[in-house]
Amino acid sequence: MERAELAAWLRLTAAPGVGNAGARKLLSAFGLPQAVFEQGEAAWRDCVGAAAARALAQPGGELEALIERTWQWLQSAAPQTGRAVVALGDPAYPPALTAIEDPPLLLYLMGAPQWLAPGVPFAPEASLAVVGSRNPTAQGAENARQFARALHASGLCIVSGLARGVDAAAHEGALAAAEASGAALAPSTIAVVGTGLDRVYPSAHRDLAHRIARRGLLVSEYPLGTPPLPGNFPRRNRIISGLSCGTLVVEAALASGSLVTARLAAEQGREVFAIPGSIHAPQSRGCHALIRQGAKLVETAQDVLEELRPQLPLAQRPAAGEMPAPAPEEAPPRDEVLEALGFDPVDLDTLVARSGLDAATLQARLLELELDGHVARLPGALFQRVARG
Repeated sequence: MERAELAAWLRLTAAPGVGNAGARKLLSAFGLPQAVFEQGEAAWRDCVGAAAARALAQPGGELEALIERTWQWLQSAAPQTGRAVVALGDPAYPPALTAIEDPPLLLYLMGAPQWLAPGVPFAPEASLAVVGSRNPTAQGAENARQFARALHASGLCIVSGLARGVDAAAHEGALAAAEASGAALAPSTIAVVGTGLDRVYPSAHRDLAHRIARRGLLVSEYPLGTPPLPGNFPRRNRIISGLSCGTLVVEAALASGSLVTARLAAEQGREVFAIPGSIHAPQSRGCHALIRQGAKLVETAQDVLEELRPQLPLAQRPAAGEMPAPAPEEAPPRDEVLEALGFDPVDLDTLVARSGLDAATLQARLLELELDGHVARLPGALFQRVARG
């Protein structure tokens, strides 16, 4: 995108009171942004009203600073990390997003340069959104990581939101699969964020964001400098679901942004999948509600692949009835403490009663199992067994 074209798009999208709907009206009436600005205020007023027309006619001084900052950001990309701004209607704009309600007018992209070739849509045909709780159980985080790893190894790009918990685990699983295979026919993972791409939120995910930029893509509809405003995150969910063939919810409470993403996916005509969990875990109630509403219950990555098979590109489509067999699970160690734990979180007193061991012996054994990765210590002095795929 040339500087003059970029400046026109930023002037249109940054004008107060115009919004995506108003900008689309102007584009529909007059053509590209540069053509929009060849019109007068009276013509704009008929499309977006008097206040928005005045804002378009009298852009503030901060607009020029935004244009310069964005242009310099595009020019200063490191060799191993590409940057781009893609507008609605550009050949590089992903076709799947054009079909959703309220598609973003501009998308800011940062990632592996091979996914940002001019004129080539950056989103692969076969993508799956993996979303869930910001505070998952140990088992939930492990499920997100293992499902994402297996699904990317089968050819799916994993889309999520770079949030704490399930999102981060899903990105990590996809990256692990990409790093193990060394192949790079499509981005391993796409992170759709709720800030400008010159920021990382949460800041604890800075290293993860850099890894994604090397093997996948970071995507935002927000201009550079945009802070992590609360309203931005539910809004970006339509992009997460819109870029994907389906959405897998790993763990979610009943009041959860993940359920918003699942609803948007269903409205966009995408598949919705949910992993069931313990009836006692609040993080499982959202998934159970989705299953009652018609989401596909999944226990393995093969369940997802079988459902998506007709939508996958021919090169990635397993023949019907010839789905790869699930990888054999490592047999869990036979252990009286693990058997006493079961798979729900429990406290030490309950384990003492179940196992018949004294508290000191039990604590020592729990520590050994925790170090071996078979048990997780949870808030509230609870312990949970972790099944590893």
